[in-house]
Amino acid sequence: MANVAGDRTVRGAAAPATEAALSASHRITTLPSGVRVVTERMPGVRSAALGFWIATGSAVEDVEQAGISHLLEHMLFRGTDRHSSEEIDQIFDAMGAEINAGTDKEATSVYSRVLDRHLERAFEVIGEMVFRPRLAELEAERAVVLEEIAMYEDDPQDRVFDALGGAVFGSHPLGRAVIGTAEAVGAVTSEQLHDFHARRYVPARVVISAAGSVEHEALVQMAERLPLAERPCEEEPNSSAAPPDFRRRVRFIKKEVEQYHVCLGGEGPARDDERRFGLRVLEGVLGGTSSSRLFQEVRERRGLAYSVFSFSSLHARTGEVGVYVGTRRENLAQALSVISGELERCVRDPATDEELVRSRENLKGRVVLAMESTSARMSHLGTSVLSGLEILSVDQLLERIDAVKLDELQELAAWLFAPKRMSVAGVGPDEQEFLQAVDSLGSSLAGENGRDAAAQARAASR
Repeated sequence: MANVAGDRTVRGAAAPATEAALSASHRITTLPSGVRVVTERMPGVRSAALGFWIATGSAVEDVEQAGISHLLEHMLFRGTDRHSSEEIDQIFDAMGAEINAGTDKEATSVYSRVLDRHLERAFEVIGEMVFRPRLAELEAERAVVLEEIAMYEDDPQDRVFDALGGAVFGSHPLGRAVIGTAEAVGAVTSEQLHDFHARRYVPARVVISAAGSVEHEALVQMAERLPLAERPCEEEPNSSAAPPDFRRRVRFIKKEVEQYHVCLGGEGPARDDERRFGLRVLEGVLGGTSSSRLFQEVRERRGLAYSVFSFSSLHARTGEVGVYVGTRRENLAQALSVISGELERCVRDPATDEELVRSRENLKGRVVLAMESTSARMSHLGTSVLSGLEILSVDQLLERIDAVKLDELQELAAWLFAPKRMSVAGVGPDEQEFLQAVDSLGSSLAGENGRDAAAQARAASR
């Protein structure tokens, strides 16, 4: 919810490379430059999914440069030393392939899926885009991004998720929208863009992943020919910053829409936390499936919403969990009351034996189906290596899911979903109506922040 993904539809060679075999199907090589190459060969397919993953995103930005990571991702498509923007489009069109990119809070990616005979050509062009972009035509691409920001501003669902991020994380960089602000994007200079690229797009922060009809040695040889520049890897920005101040907060954005869009959320586990498997199972019980408690109680039994679900975002050192609902004003108070009741029930009784089994089997099914895709496998490899996580095979993933027990869910739910510790964010037509619906729940949701919620909401809307 918090990323801008797929929005384009939007060397040193003195030392030998180091290699580790991760499993029978995964191989990883670290080049002397610091670039890591990870692959998985999938028999029986004629395509290859390829991705370049860069360890940079909105969480490393200062307030004044909010959105520069996303703008830079766009600028990669404006041409290289050898190819114009139009030529890049023509190259991938001629291969019957699409090239896309995405930016989130901690990573940027450029990726494509091509026939195996076109893999080397795709690799060459994407490599030039990542390491040798011209970063030309800034004003033209800035206008495109400003249009995207305007489109985002018009979407109340997008805005409420970012409003919740601000409520949960406060002033911490993780609380800012990936897309940035029109003011900051409008002020970025060409020099700032070049400097940001030079500091962030360094080989040691790049992982190249591929899955499908690929040969590891061939991909390593392609990576050795990348047009790399000698760049030091600077200390990670914000690495020593204070952790988020997880206090209950209320945020509201006034917008003339037919529904109120509301998110309730709070602190969650980090992406390397072993409890992440329990979290996925717990989400399936609470609000991740059509048989989940929230879907059944809010939508099916009472007809209070069309869309209601739970969600989570896991980051390097922390995370976020939450619940979303979109509902008409006459249903707002009741919908929030039902959700609050289900959160309290989740803490008391996170799952019956039947719900636990059903959620685990649902999650396993979705994992297996997703991992039959070359793109999903490529993404799994790239994000795992970039994040320093163990690359788990499908069987290992299924074992971790099966290992989730009821007592684990009990402990997890008590930490994650106690209503009194959850922040609230809303987008809708009337601030007072929203605050009254939140305050009517008493300490369960409004908590000690309830009395100054109006002041918080007004500050957030400015």
